[in-house]
Amino acid sequence: MQRKAAADLRKLITDGLVEAGLTYEAAREYWTPRRLTLDVRGLTPRSKDVREEIKGPSTKAPEQAIQGFLRKAGLAHISQAQIQSDPKKGDFYVAQLVKPGRAAEEIITELVPQVIRNFPWPKSMRWGKESAKPGAVRWVRPLQSILCLYGPETEETEVIDFEVGGIRSGNTTVGHRFMSGGEPITVRRFDDYVQKLENAFVVLDADRRKEMILSDARNLAFASGLELVEDEGLLEEVAGLVEWPVVLMGEFEEEFLSIPPEVIRLTIRANQKCFVTRPAGGDGQQLSNKFILVANIAAKDGGKEIAFGNGKVVRARLSDALYFWNTDQHDVPDLDRLTASAEKFGLDLSKPLDQRMARLDALNVTFHAKLGTQGERVMRIRELAKHIAPLMGADAALAARAAVLAKADLQTEVVGEFPELQGVMGRKYAALQGEHPSVAAACEEHYKPQGPSDIVPKDKVSVAAALADKIDTLVGFWLINEKPTGSKDPYALRRAALGVIRLILENDLRLALIPVLETAAGFYPVSIGGDRREAQEDLLSFIHDRFRVYLRDEGARHDAIDAVLNPNTDNLLLAARRLEALIVFLDTEDGQNLIAGTKRAANILAAEEKKGTVIGSEVDPALFSEDAERALYEAIKISRADAEAAIAREDFSGAMRALAALRGPVDTFFDKVLVNDENEKIRANRLALLTKIREATGEVADFSKLAG
Repeated sequence: MQRKAAADLRKLITDGLVEAGLTYEAAREYWTPRRLTLDVRGLTPRSKDVREEIKGPSTKAPEQAIQGFLRKAGLAHISQAQIQSDPKKGDFYVAQLVKPGRAAEEIITELVPQVIRNFPWPKSMRWGKESAKPGAVRWVRPLQSILCLYGPETEETEVIDFEVGGIRSGNTTVGHRFMSGGEPITVRRFDDYVQKLENAFVVLDADRRKEMILSDARNLAFASGLELVEDEGLLEEVAGLVEWPVVLMGEFEEEFLSIPPEVIRLTIRANQKCFVTRPAGGDGQQLSNKFILVANIAAKDGGKEIAFGNGKVVRARLSDALYFWNTDQHDVPDLDRLTASAEKFGLDLSKPLDQRMARLDALNVTFHAKLGTQGERVMRIRELAKHIAPLMGADAALAARAAVLAKADLQTEVVGEFPELQGVMGRKYAALQGEHPSVAAACEEHYKPQGPSDIVPKDKVSVAAALADKIDTLVGFWLINEKPTGSKDPYALRRAALGVIRLILENDLRLALIPVLETAAGFYPVSIGGDRREAQEDLLSFIHDRFRVYLRDEGARHDAIDAVLNPNTDNLLLAARRLEALIVFLDTEDGQNLIAGTKRAANILAAEEKKGTVIGSEVDPALFSEDAERALYEAIKISRADAEAAIAREDFSGAMRALAALRGPVDTFFDKVLVNDENEKIRANRLALLTKIREATGEVADFSKLAG
């Protein structure tokens, strides 16, 4: 929140300065837990004069119109206006106005209070006596002081004087809340402000605080024969919680190391904002019983009591985690009520994870009000995974088993306490009860990828389960017409579609989506959804849109993407490979010239079709009168056959090379042959020949959609 708040401050102030007519050379924001700071350099001392011309009525206009013009222009008498002439409209009045520039001090005096009063905190509060007044200032915490200084870098600065919520701006602040003694600090300029704060135990620059924490944490771990388990998100958070970072080491009992490392790390991270460590030179999986904490004070005892206190809290939290971990490996208390659910899914109630899946079904936990329970969803995913697995060479039985167990950890104690570990714990519990390694992996990996930077699973069972999970989600929400709108996507359907695309492309899957979408829809009751064909077509179009975004992010030309995609494209891998070959082809001279020729053919055909000109249904070689016609006709037959053969082998580069052979015959045809011959039969035959060019190139891509 702090980094965003500082960025908001910079944007609001600099945008306001520019809007008021000032310019600046640089602006940088800073923040600590107790202050937001903005340093603006090279600000112009005054905004420029603004000249404005207001056009008025004709000199012959009635008095009422002239008086309206004077009021609008702010003139006292019509003699203050100028007269201009127009050849058509005659003479008319014009007011030439000059709006004088304003001093930077005046602009800042208005701007800063406005920014403070309207600052976009996600949560804010009122306080003190001022809170009872209308329009009281709201801030994330009670606002204590406001510094606002302006002036040249080499001369004395002045305080920009204003008041907000009973607080008057000034040039004083205070240092660290506990370590500085509370003495006021008088500030002259920014560099002075930074140095005096540091003397008062406040490091203003958050990035420098991060560097200090990271360096000290690494060194402290190294001194104990350990390695720091680095965590950029936690580092950012902790740096925002302290003004004077002091890195310390705490510890807990080694018996807690029997808990999975992920659980230990998340427990310590979530509850105490601390870093974990691991033995130096180990396998990286096992943690040590030492952790790193960051205090906001340099204690007289060197931080012993602080470390001890944090250790007590960590032990209590880990005791809870150990209880959750052990409980999840024992029978659930309502085991006798799970027989029906176990039979439905083929579960073994002697296994802890199977029990949790049976319980998830038996409790009728709702997935979505219109799409049924989690149990019903798992049943659909299982059937879809069984259908998809053979299409990609995966074991259908393993895929079905993985789909059944994939959501079971939602009923575990650890995931109940730490939802972030869903999937991770499923994998661990599946491995503990002896599941096939691919099934255990799929329990975690079926959620992936969860974003453009997340990894894509490679195990075929994981891929089948992941596709089944995401496709079921997409099909279900399309059937009930709850699709993303604008920036709103509450069910992360864009992410699910991107996941499907990445799973297919990055695993080289030749998967036809249309039959898979039809199969997925078939697992839903007929009562859900309206026109299923329409929903399927719309969903495929949505996937195409995400596919376009993915390809553009990879650097592909938008027109080339449109050339290989049509409304019925459902094999994304082949479309991507067509695109790759097309982009390479377009960078060649043959490619550019062939595009020009095919577009010329397409334009002629479009014009003649619009006029209703007769076009032959087939080409009749007997009507040829020019050698160029015969040569093009033969070239089209050979190139098309070669291109079709190459496409059948999925050799799209070969198909492009086959089409490149058309370049010469097409160029010669348009140089030597008049398409719109006076003889109607010859003209119709030549137009038919142009359709053959379009059909031949259309085997690979729609060249008419290409620019250039």
